[in-house]
Amino acid sequence: MRSLSLLLTLTCISISCSKKTRNPLETVLQSEHPAISKVMERIEDYEVQILYTEIERDIEGKVRFIDHSFQLNSKNYFYPASTVKLPAAVLALEWVDQDSLLTRNTKYTTLRDSLPHTIADDVRQIFAVSDNEAYNRLYELMGRLYMDIKLGNHYVKPVRFAHRLSTDNASDSVRSPIHFEGNQTRKIGYSDKYLYVLELEKQHKGKGFVRNDSLIEQPMDFSLKNYFPLQAQHDIMKRLFFPDNFNRKEQFQLSKESMEFLRRQMSTVPRNNGYNEEEYYDGYGKFFLFGDTKDRMPEHIKIYNKVGYAYGTLTDTAYIVDEEEGIDFFLSATILVNKNGIFNDDTYEYDEIGVPFLAELGREIYAFEIQKK
Repeated sequence: MRSLSLLLTLTCISISCSKKTRNPLETVLQSEHPAISKVMERIEDYEVQILYTEIERDIEGKVRFIDHSFQLNSKNYFYPASTVKLPAAVLALEWVDQDSLLTRNTKYTTLRDSLPHTIADDVRQIFAVSDNEAYNRLYELMGRLYMDIKLGNHYVKPVRFAHRLSTDNASDSVRSPIHFEGNQTRKIGYSDKYLYVLELEKQHKGKGFVRNDSLIEQPMDFSLKNYFPLQAQHDIMKRLFFPDNFNRKEQFQLSKESMEFLRRQMSTVPRNNGYNEEEYYDGYGKFFLFGDTKDRMPEHIKIYNKVGYAYGTLTDTAYIVDEEEGIDFFLSATILVNKNGIFNDDTYEYDEIGVPFLAELGREIYAFEIQKK
């Protein structure tokens, strides 16, 4: 495994020698690196979407965003997988900040799980190892109607929460009561809204899918699944790190302490939260730059992000900072890797195609930022 420094040096040389274009993504995606070129040779099969934002500051420190995109289209559906945990975590912290009787460290239990939990622990687990049950507990607390409305109020749309993750009756509209410490029962509504059918392009995928160990020879229907397009993911990241660039309604109403806590959890690596490093290596939840290596990340590089992968779709949305070089940028991307066209068979090219593509994409953009500086 080549070191990250060597990979970045070679990438910088490639970027410097490439023909300059108005959209840096055009240069990056012309890379001869096999992780990029393999995907570009069959780009239609991989349903790639990319959104990259340069961050410029004037002499007074005022920030300006310069957005670049590749095949970005919110009407082209992709399964968001665990990326929906990002807004769930943000909204849960906002919810508890607005309740004078509770804090993020107040213990609670649910009927789904009698063990005590806290919203703080749920957020830690979501960003450390993308824990599904931590997300499901926050779903029980808030529900899909509340989360949809709140994101809409912050002008983050289109988005549709539809279901819990990796559990029976995932889309059941009835939610379990939440019992907070002190015998208080807090619950926003006993039942959620009826699920409407999405009407998007590419929401029927593949040529078959597995259900109850049987192959169903027809495209898999995603019209009742979660919907969280790349633009919405990117918009949330911008609001979290540069709230002053947005008006008050667009900003998340988090206390200073909750915002600091959230950012810290978003950038941490599993070993810093007590997880086994052999199983949960630094790049486990950091696809950009480090997803294809088990080496430790340098301390001066911070990646505030949330990844998701399921049904052959890999997605990462991130704010990347190099404290030594003084560069920062936003990067979001998704790719579908399902060569056989069968969904839910656990046969996907995550390690062969998906993760290497996202890792090299991150390095190429990083190299562009270094070369630009």
